[in-house]
Amino acid sequence: MPQYLIGVDVGTGSARAGVFDTAGTLLATAKRPVEMHREDGGIAEQSGEQVWGAVCASVREAVTRAGIDPAGVAGIGFDATCSLVVRGPDGASLPVGDPAHPERDIIVWMDHRAVEQAERINAQGHAVLRYVGGRISPEMQTPKLLWLAENRPDIYARAANFFDLTDFLTWKATGALDRSACTVTCKWTYLAHEGRWDADYFRQIGLGDLADQDFARIGQSVVDPGTALGQGLVPDAAAAMGLRPGIAVAAGLIDAHAGGAGTVAAGGDATACLGYVFGTSSCTMTTTLAPAYVPGVWGPYYSAMVPGAWLNEGGQSAAGAAIDQLVQLHPATSEAGALAQAAGKSLPQWLADRALELAGSASAAVHLADDLHVVPEFLGNRAPFADPHARAVIMGQGMETGPDSLVALYVAGICGLGYGLRQIIETQAQHGAPIETISVSGGAGAHPLTRQLLADAAGRPVEITECAEPVLLGSAMLGGVAARVYPDLQAAMPAMSRVATRCVPDPGTKAVQAARFAAFLNLQQTAREIRAAMAALSA
Repeated sequence: MPQYLIGVDVGTGSARAGVFDTAGTLLATAKRPVEMHREDGGIAEQSGEQVWGAVCASVREAVTRAGIDPAGVAGIGFDATCSLVVRGPDGASLPVGDPAHPERDIIVWMDHRAVEQAERINAQGHAVLRYVGGRISPEMQTPKLLWLAENRPDIYARAANFFDLTDFLTWKATGALDRSACTVTCKWTYLAHEGRWDADYFRQIGLGDLADQDFARIGQSVVDPGTALGQGLVPDAAAAMGLRPGIAVAAGLIDAHAGGAGTVAAGGDATACLGYVFGTSSCTMTTTLAPAYVPGVWGPYYSAMVPGAWLNEGGQSAAGAAIDQLVQLHPATSEAGALAQAAGKSLPQWLADRALELAGSASAAVHLADDLHVVPEFLGNRAPFADPHARAVIMGQGMETGPDSLVALYVAGICGLGYGLRQIIETQAQHGAPIETISVSGGAGAHPLTRQLLADAAGRPVEITECAEPVLLGSAMLGGVAARVYPDLQAAMPAMSRVATRCVPDPGTKAVQAARFAAFLNLQQTAREIRAAMAALSA
């Protein structure tokens, strides 16, 4: 009987499943929405049970669409956003916010309620911060745990387990409490290269009870991504997914890291290629054989993506979300939206197609932006400044109200993301983590305009892999390792992923791109100086 692998991805707004053969060919996908509660104060919450239901329904539908015998599924892997799930001693949901909504047991990655806690942790300057680029982010889990301990002490005390969302999914699938080295190293300050938690750090920041309990609530068993968990898929989970019990379930990855695993070795050398995962936010994944300490870039993390290798993780707090926000600010959004709908396209697709039509080529589209410059930091700067207070800058916008002026703003926004990417690449290279190519997955790789503009703006070749769903592929690779289809992830990555398209920077726009990058840096620095000056006045 042929063997198949399933990858499951839980993003900010949906759960998706993909069925693959063992060579990495995608056979079918399915998707279900994931609900989110938002409110002022940077609050973003979800329900673990709703997420799990969406996962199971997606897997069942994907298997049906693939037309395969479910008995042929050998392994399944999971990835998810780095969100915090809180569960009681009986496995029940515990409310992370409003007590009237106990089902909302997830603090979503993008939730910024713990900014003040993160700043206090950073001010104490513990040595473990060296492994998160020098500054911990409110997107990470220890600031969120501290917020819970200080603001919901009853919930914090009642919690039996605090999970990263990926580890919650593997627990639901297997009953195993093992945590992935990816999740706890990248978001919880676990020192994977030493195989330990740092008890002194937790005591210093005010979470000493976790150390006193020998870290039972956040993970006593930490395993490499791809490790087979428990006895495989438990009967209840198997029934919900339409699969047979006992199939191999792998320790998972954070969603961006799954995209990295699904792409960076397609060209052969994972250490030469930066994985750029473009979604609501973006993540950059850089693999090195020795640790590289890059200020403002998370890591170096050991075995966080590729077991036995080091990882530096940067990115932008808003990428797709930044472009959506930028587009909504323009007076022609409704008109352009109607034109896109009439053409049977999404608005970003229509804008990109229109830019190609106006400019004649993807690289020439930069000239549409003319004097428009965008620093798209609507939700802060994830790297290289680790500054959650940074905000966007838009310069050069006039009184134009037509759709083509919106196209120009869209192009400027895509270029702005490319300059932010270039800034991360150059900062990493200065600190011992150089790369040669960029492998893009997610929205940025879907259109020839965006991938070429990114290549031109970042000044590096951009590769697009053959699989249209590299994040799902990365998770399926984990399932293949857990099922022993492949001996390890290092073998699975090049065997299941291949380069389909390559865009090289256009030398004809090198000068204008360099000038725009310099303008980006100037605007970014000026914004930081203005913010500091205004803060000093109000201090």
